[in-house]
Amino acid sequence: MNVLFVMNTFKDGIHQTRFMDQRKATDVFHEWAEKGKDVGMEKGHAASVDVMLNLLLEDASKPFSAIDIGCGNGWVVRQLSNHQHCTTASGVDGATAMIERAHEIDPEGLYHYGQLPEWKPQQPVDVIHSMECLYYLQQPLEFLQNIHDDWMNPAGKLVIGMDHYEENPASHDWPDSLNVHMTTLSIQTWVEGMLSAGFENVNAIQTGAKEGWAGTLVLSGTKPQRHQ
Repeated sequence: MNVLFVMNTFKDGIHQTRFMDQRKATDVFHEWAEKGKDVGMEKGHAASVDVMLNLLLEDASKPFSAIDIGCGNGWVVRQLSNHQHCTTASGVDGATAMIERAHEIDPEGLYHYGQLPEWKPQQPVDVIHSMECLYYLQQPLEFLQNIHDDWMNPAGKLVIGMDHYEENPASHDWPDSLNVHMTTLSIQTWVEGMLSAGFENVNAIQTGAKEGWAGTLVLSGTKPQRHQ
């Protein structure tokens, strides 16, 4: 028998076993919510989210609808709801305990349990925010296409934040330490993915960088206006 074939088969088997043994990220976040760690996540991401919301809302002068993808306990949804021009804000998360926590804090809020990439809103919205969520998907660039086509109104704005990416080596051990899948992409690949999905005015910045930490990668883009 070909030794190389045996070795490759063995390696493939190890890879498949590791993949099968990996936990779902939503299960991890479910446990974190049960342990009250959602508050720490909110505090830890607050500075980056402030930058993201400023990008989203700096020119907001007309009524808009919004959704937060991976909303956790709903803290960003509540910030969006407080904007003077926001008509409705909702959130979606695949961790049931996070959604339960959001309803506990804000019983009147619009929080949906849903698994990505299958879930989508009943109506498209004008503003979409997502922090530390998309890289847990197996095919995040394909999901960008879903967001563009199915989630957003023409001229809608999208902002995505993530701490796990190729240019941030401090995050590279997270998949192993948490035993969850993370898709590790470069900044350029993310930018190209947004452009390929149809977004325009695509921009990438890194915020909160310091020694040993490349900062949060913040991507933003706009869905083109529908041609008359």
